[in-house]
Amino acid sequence: MSLNRVFEVEKDDYANAGRVSSSIKQTLSQIGVKPEILRRIAVACYEAEINMIIHAWGGKIFLNVSDDGEIKLLFKDDGPGIADLDKAMTPGFSTADEKARAMGFGAGMGLPNIKRVSDEFHIESSSSGTTLDLLFKESK
Repeated sequence: MSLNRVFEVEKDDYANAGRVSSSIKQTLSQIGVKPEILRRIAVACYEAEINMIIHAWGGKIFLNVSDDGEIKLLFKDDGPGIADLDKAMTPGFSTADEKARAMGFGAGMGLPNIKRVSDEFHIESSSSGTTLDLLFKESK
């Protein structure tokens, strides 16, 4: 069964942080995705959603489940981009502002955690935005 959904994420929408990742997890659970895969997807999706809220000017999350069971998540945001991808991939490195840190976000583990739980991870960034392409398979 193939499935395609698109979700919107707004900048600074801390009140709804995690809403999209919860919706994606619920949708995937309803179609029978295994719990161990759901956990990895939930971690990756939540981290990426929070990054969009904190750092981007809004964006979209695209969910695609193919007929063969592969699950693809594509995160596309609108600027400002990641100035130094190598640093951003370093555990503990963060550019989160004081507002995000005061709410408990910005520990600098988002991208490293996303990469760790994903079967395939690809990221591109420029001043017009960041694209994060993730793939999850039946078993890691």
